[in-house]
Amino acid sequence: MTDAAAVLDPASVQALLARTGVPDPADAPALRWGVLAPGGIAHKFVDAVHSYTAGRVVAAASRDADRARAFAQVHGIPRAYAGYDRLVADPEVDAVYVASPHSAHLAHAVLAIEAGKHVLVEKALARNLAEVDRIFAAAAAHRVFAMEAMWTRHLPHIALVREWVAQGRVGQVVSVVADHGQSLDLEATHRLKDPTLAGGALLDLGVYPISFVVDLLGAPWGVHATGHRTETGVDATSAITLEYPDPVVAQASCTLLTKTPTTAVVAGTAARIELEGDFYAPTRLQLISADRGLDPQAAVLETVDARVPNGFQFQVAEAARCITAGLAESPRMDWESSRTVMRAMDTVRAQLGVRYPGE
Repeated sequence: MTDAAAVLDPASVQALLARTGVPDPADAPALRWGVLAPGGIAHKFVDAVHSYTAGRVVAAASRDADRARAFAQVHGIPRAYAGYDRLVADPEVDAVYVASPHSAHLAHAVLAIEAGKHVLVEKALARNLAEVDRIFAAAAAHRVFAMEAMWTRHLPHIALVREWVAQGRVGQVVSVVADHGQSLDLEATHRLKDPTLAGGALLDLGVYPISFVVDLLGAPWGVHATGHRTETGVDATSAITLEYPDPVVAQASCTLLTKTPTTAVVAGTAARIELEGDFYAPTRLQLISADRGLDPQAAVLETVDARVPNGFQFQVAEAARCITAGLAESPRMDWESSRTVMRAMDTVRAQLGVRYPGE
């Protein structure tokens, strides 16, 4: 298990960025951000913007005025709004980070888009594919940038995984396996158990292993799932097989009921890549030979420590570069990739019998 506190020092981070070719977030253009719905994850976002990029968060908005003011005070944000209309109307906000529950992403993203703001919307992007399409259609119509905040896509260790696969260092990819389980003792009224808030393990946790598979292998030919639901009707546990051309098979799993290793493995005919838990966050990884004639120590071809601090700064920087360049979508987290991931999750929910109100 990765020690989350054991992050790289600045010199080691720079060496890692040079090795992986990932641009330094500090060099990205400065954007003025607004935070819509300042919940727990928004604290990590603001820390990333302020500590590791040239950008600033200049406004925050919540339905609760006291909550907005408290969040702004903690982070030195100059303006706090009660309600979201004033945030998206603020002329000093270039882009809006949408951190509300999944069930509200469509409404909040479109509110910002129709006000002419670029958007970075927390994953999962929406409740289902139809809502994802509506967000992207609005962004296209209003000519603004929109991206799902799948921060893992932009991390240096993921760039290295993609590089090793592209260079053929694992040989022919045969298997990709990733899991994400957390032991969450939740009341029935908690957001993650509430169908009206698009609760369940899949949209919060399963989105990570599915997105990891899609990033490496593209759109699956088929999706097959088994699992169990909570007493409230949302998914608690899922085991998912994603179908690809012979000889490739991929497996993703997620659960709210237990802490799993949260690791990932990309295995090929020549070698395998092992990502320590939590694979979706800055972590360590190894390239290990498939040669059975080697002793375990000699089989380890490379070990890389990629535990950069925070990690959200890489998606912030990607958004800033794309917006400054006038792009509608990110090459690393493009709209079709978000659609592919959501299409797979829609299929999983259908097979498990999970439906959200209004679907």
